[in-house]
Amino acid sequence: MSKYVLSFLLLSHLLFSQSAADQARWKSQASRVEIFRDTYGVPHIYGKSDADAVFGLLYAQCEDDFSRVEMNYIEKLGRKSEIKGESELANDLYIRLIIDAEEAKADYAKSPAWLKTLLQAYADGINYYLYKNPKVKPALLTHFEPWYPLLWTDGSIGAISTGDVQAEEAAKFYQIRSSVAFTQVFAHGPDEKLTGSNGFAVGPTLSKSGHSLLYINPHVTFYFRPEVHMNSEAGMNVYGAVTWGQFFIYQGFNPYGGWMHTSSEVDVADLYAETTRANGTGYQYQVDGRWLDIKEKQISLRVKGESNPRTVKAYYTHRGAVMASRDGRWISVRSFNRSLKSLEQSWLRTKTKGLADYTKVMEMRANTSNNTVYADNQGNIAYWHGNYVPRRDPAVDWGLVQDGSKSSNDWKGLHALNEIVQVVNPETAWIQNCNSTPFTVSGTSSPKRANFPVYMAPDGENFRDKNAVRLFSDAQRMDLHELIKLGYDRNLAAFQVLLPALVRDFDAQPVEALRPLVDTLRHWDYQARSSSIAQALAVRWGLKLLPKIPKPFVFGGQTDPVRNYTNYAANHLPAETVEALQAVYADVMRDFGRWNVTWGEMNRFQRIANLPVFDDTKPSIAVPFTSSAWGQLPSYTSRPFQGSKKWYGVNGNSFVCAVEFGPKVKAYSLLAGGQQGDPTSPHFFDQSQDYADGKFKEVLFYKADVLKHVEKRYKLN
Repeated sequence: MSKYVLSFLLLSHLLFSQSAADQARWKSQASRVEIFRDTYGVPHIYGKSDADAVFGLLYAQCEDDFSRVEMNYIEKLGRKSEIKGESELANDLYIRLIIDAEEAKADYAKSPAWLKTLLQAYADGINYYLYKNPKVKPALLTHFEPWYPLLWTDGSIGAISTGDVQAEEAAKFYQIRSSVAFTQVFAHGPDEKLTGSNGFAVGPTLSKSGHSLLYINPHVTFYFRPEVHMNSEAGMNVYGAVTWGQFFIYQGFNPYGGWMHTSSEVDVADLYAETTRANGTGYQYQVDGRWLDIKEKQISLRVKGESNPRTVKAYYTHRGAVMASRDGRWISVRSFNRSLKSLEQSWLRTKTKGLADYTKVMEMRANTSNNTVYADNQGNIAYWHGNYVPRRDPAVDWGLVQDGSKSSNDWKGLHALNEIVQVVNPETAWIQNCNSTPFTVSGTSSPKRANFPVYMAPDGENFRDKNAVRLFSDAQRMDLHELIKLGYDRNLAAFQVLLPALVRDFDAQPVEALRPLVDTLRHWDYQARSSSIAQALAVRWGLKLLPKIPKPFVFGGQTDPVRNYTNYAANHLPAETVEALQAVYADVMRDFGRWNVTWGEMNRFQRIANLPVFDDTKPSIAVPFTSSAWGQLPSYTSRPFQGSKKWYGVNGNSFVCAVEFGPKVKAYSLLAGGQQGDPTSPHFFDQSQDYADGKFKEVLFYKADVLKHVEKRYKLN
């Protein structure tokens, strides 16, 4: 027998044995997992160990929408071009420059034993699902590895931070042919750039029950997160929203407390203009007069339909990847987009048992993309503006590109947790954050801007923030239902600033054809309703106007929507407002043949496929809400698709939950559309009308309650 045949037989035996061992391990773990689907299809997963619960969680996610689980990791692996072609090359390169699979593998190798067990359970849960469901055909990933979660170590939809460098700029620098911008920061319309999330916490003195309350309201792309419940005999009982393919609940609660994440402008990524020179076959960059070698790495990118990969030689300084060229200088990016510690923190927060415990996890300081609104069963409420905050020279404007030739511009470690912007148990007994400044977070008990360097909180103020402050400042003691009502306040505060300017401009120089439109707007109460004609006119008019509103830089390079709109209303060119309304009139007459169209006729909720595909001729639901860009607290961003006359929702309120932390947890939730991604499932769109009406369902947090509402109960073996 030749040595080649012997080698082949040995390899085949090894592969077969490994597969058999995998199958035995999967089946053993599956026998320790039971899943209860409630009447909304929400999976309540019960396992003996935490790892068993993770195994069951990933299996359940794959049942609900394997394609989304897979796509999230195809993206984080930088491999979308392999299934979608050259148009995704810029995205893939962008990801590969800042997320290194080899580093993720190295982190897995040094992970603590408890985390390795969870990571193996993550991979096994998905691989067991594929083994049990051979008719499911992955787009690319036929086997999932336990190190994959170390590519994406928090659950934020915008978890990657690179300053203002985006995919097309990196593609241009590295001479990659692609015209598609980085998908995680795209915006289809000007209002989508202004959306965000809301988190509220209410202390015992403002609560009717004397218990703290928490309101969870992330605004993300629809169907980005499902609703899940994880339990184990090791003491886990955690409920909330999980990002497809991740093994920890991102926004949610356990018996002791809960957490809601919002986003902010805390500076966690900086750009450096490097002084470079060619040096033989490579390059060098200068720091403090010394020339240092630029490191090189080969990035191999495969493209659908091409037999050979495209290879990019990528460059790195000690700060990070070189991602652009501006004014003749290479731009390197210092950031912190994935880490072992970040993944540990994401899991450990779900196991905390009160404020001290949660604070200890926050002291890991590895969460780069989130603010945190917190409440617990001891009556504590708290807010932290960011978590991972690099220490820098406070006299420098870090919103600008820094001179890379000076080491003095490098980060000087991290700020301690007690140094960042935060509030704990404020006297006002309330906390609100709407992706806005932290200096209004608790009314008169808010932190003071003067006490912190600008880079910690360069955020301006938006209209949702102003609305929330107004509502909480006037609030009396409330229960969960009243907190939900507050969270669904429909005041469109931005138009209270902008529309009076239009009325003044029109009255000064009337255009008779527009008089009925202006009179309708003149008498509007600025409340969102499906039946409102004024709202339909105002939103379309506002979208025409947004690109004209100057965005002056304030607070370290960020903008302030309230200030921007107010300045525009006072200083704009009068003709602009009327011309924008004339354009709206023409558009509405073209689409509907009349100008007096209600918001509900135009603004629709539809899900006819597990893709953003819409059809005016098929059933849809009227939704009263608008984008949160206009100041209302519930968010529903919509736009026309594929030539449609109606507008269809694409992002906004997704998983919304109100929680009371008493001796027993009481909670209500709502999910956009439905739990499952299969159009034939009864849970594909079964929450749609409740979503449009803001009607919440009761959360089944305790097993005795789950058992009363079981639609399907099954073991995985």
